Amino acid sequence: MTDKKLHIALLFGGNSSEHDVSKRSAHNVYDALDKEKYQVSVFMFTKDGLLLGNKDSLRIFDGEDEDQVVAEATADLDYSNPLVNVQSLSEVKDIDLFIPVIHGNMGEDGTVQGLFRLLNKPWIGSGITSSAISYDKDLTKQLLTYHGIRNTRYVTVTPETRAEYPYAKCVAELGDVLFVKPARQGSSVGIHKVTSADEFEAALDDAFLYDYKVLIEEGIKNPREVECSVIGNREPEASKIGAIVVPKGDAFYDYNNKFVDASGVVFELPANITDELSKEVQQMSLDAYKVLGNRGLARMDFLVDENDVPYFSEVNTLPGFTNISLYPQLWEIDGITYKQTLNRLIDLAFEEFEHNAKLHYDFVKLGTEKVGTKIMRQTEKD
Repeated sequence: MTDKKLHIALLFGGNSSEHDVSKRSAHNVYDALDKEKYQVSVFMFTKDGLLLGNKDSLRIFDGEDEDQVVAEATADLDYSNPLVNVQSLSEVKDIDLFIPVIHGNMGEDGTVQGLFRLLNKPWIGSGITSSAISYDKDLTKQLLTYHGIRNTRYVTVTPETRAEYPYAKCVAELGDVLFVKPARQGSSVGIHKVTSADEFEAALDDAFLYDYKVLIEEGIKNPREVECSVIGNREPEASKIGAIVVPKGDAFYDYNNKFVDASGVVFELPANITDELSKEVQQMSLDAYKVLGNRGLARMDFLVDENDVPYFSEVNTLPGFTNISLYPQLWEIDGITYKQTLNRLIDLAFEEFEHNAKLHYDFVKLGTEKVGTKIMRQTEKD
């Protein structure tokens, strides 16, 4: 048994619209990690996609102006180097595990998971394929629909097919309240509730700023928004259900409610719903988690209609960890602290890494034996 601390790399920032949210989440994670147990280094992806080293990232963590630190850190970079964006990776050779706290693009879409895979290091959260599918609302809904997991009706529109989906046609197919949202975006960025043709066109214009694939989705009448935290690998566990009550007059639980001003938002923890509905949402969460191949953690979001029928809304494979984020709060109502949740996620990351390493080794070994046997038998025939 060694007394050596595990060296954890905390990645945050990113070039998505959720850059600042990621910084806040990372601060909370950093503060909660047991420094007696872990050595923690921090690495920030700038808004331009450059990875800063631990020293410069800590300066930003400690409150120095981000733009100034980035300007100084990147002043002498050789942009003719094709790997200039990740040259700070030379610092991660002794990292034992990565914790990505990069919301949205590059963090949840499988990109950074591919980097960890190339480095052959464990990380918290889902793998490359699962992350990419879960981040794409269209692919998520296709997969869940195939497996019979209830979700809202929708159509997918691209700039090339936009003219094929005028407002009148979408209303006829989906109802007179529509939600327009980028397929690959998070934190309610680019999402609009629309009830008129003018709002519809403006919503599409804005959504296409964030993605070239946009969902037009049916609106549930007077919905309640409920969420469920899931933790685990192949035998996941579901938390109690939480509900979100947005300020009166707000269209839905948007970016401002989530991360800027939550003063008017009421979190029901646990949600004031029937046991039957709670169990159904928990089971749907676990079913979706398994279908999507999620690992480590995810937050499952639902809309519940007036008849207590839940509709799967979306999955967040790297949910927020700010002081007002629901993922850790839902475990806390079960008596599991923020720090305990992080420790569990670290254990799950090592478990998944070891599981996959064994699978790869056995496959290669088995393949070699089969090839060797085939060659030997062919030689004997000759």
